[in-house]
Amino acid sequence: MSARRNLLLVLSLLVLLHVYIGLRLMPDLGLGLPGMLAGSALLVLSTVLVPVGLLSSSLRRRRWSEQLAWIGLLAMGLFSSLLVLTFLRDLCLLVAAVTAFDSGALQYSSALAVPLLALAASCIGFVNARRVARVVKVDVPIDGLPAALHGYSIAQISDIHVGPTIKRPYLEAIVKRVNALGADAIAVTGDLVDGSVGRLAPHTQPLARLSAPDGAFFVTGNHEYYSGAEEWIVELRRLGLTVLLNQHVVRERGGASLMIAGVADYSAHHFNPAHRSDPQLAAAGAPPDVAVKILLAHQPRSATAAAAAGFDLQLSGHTHGGQFFPWNLFVPLQQPFVAGLHRVRRLWVYTSRGTGYWGPPKRFGAPSEITLVRLVPA
Repeated sequence: MSARRNLLLVLSLLVLLHVYIGLRLMPDLGLGLPGMLAGSALLVLSTVLVPVGLLSSSLRRRRWSEQLAWIGLLAMGLFSSLLVLTFLRDLCLLVAAVTAFDSGALQYSSALAVPLLALAASCIGFVNARRVARVVKVDVPIDGLPAALHGYSIAQISDIHVGPTIKRPYLEAIVKRVNALGADAIAVTGDLVDGSVGRLAPHTQPLARLSAPDGAFFVTGNHEYYSGAEEWIVELRRLGLTVLLNQHVVRERGGASLMIAGVADYSAHHFNPAHRSDPQLAAAGAPPDVAVKILLAHQPRSATAAAAAGFDLQLSGHTHGGQFFPWNLFVPLQQPFVAGLHRVRRLWVYTSRGTGYWGPPKRFGAPSEITLVRLVPA
């Protein structure tokens, strides 16, 4: 009953927001009756398609379901930009009215600019989202780093979201680029999938080709728990990845040791109490002579606990860097960092913008990345 009520609430809100866009733009465009009818039909179509995009990862596999998911998600991205730009236009018109600026000339031009800019942002965002993520190189200074670990590198990928629009070829291109980096280790920091093992196992198969001397590691993100985390953990281990659930491994270089630990997602205990994220437990039993302690944690907000547990570096994702404007402005309401390298006491935290995308195939102002993290002496 609650789920049905929530669905009705979301649908009602979508209808109201589409009505708002129509009422604020169409009268000022001077479309005439045929144009008004065509504009209204497009807004009604968007109202229908956006929920399809929201529910795309749960669509049953039937004829045209994949094409329908694509159309719904594209409509979702376009609607988002339309809504934001319509609101910003209204703010500009309000400022013009308050300052006694003659806004008459702005009415038509700004109303025309909104759909054109929304379409342009969606097209550019589509190209940004669908191309193979660029490599971002990050040097992390570590106090007292042994000479044998100078330049130790970890290739990080995160938030790929294999699912409705991200399939095997997209992941194959990522794996090929990661392997070409020749990193000492590979870290997959969660939100790999949006869907069940039964549906997506053929598309995650390229992960079996990830190759690094010290191994490829995986930690769960929140989307794994929406998709059957226990089954995915078994599948990823079958593919050869080391899944770290509040656990660690120790690797050595020239007599110097380094610990790579991983925690379950920050919210994992809501789905499985046994998976409660615990950096202290992840570090428990480590040799006393470990020179560097690295934690893989999907969400940046694990950083406070990671710092208390004595880690030197935390690699995270989850935020997508906001993925596209204006959602980057809302990330700080939940997470301490949006993207990049930051410090929490003596702990360095690197937050990836993500290697894929969630929902609409759209990235604007937040490019995807494959991160090559190198340890360097402070």
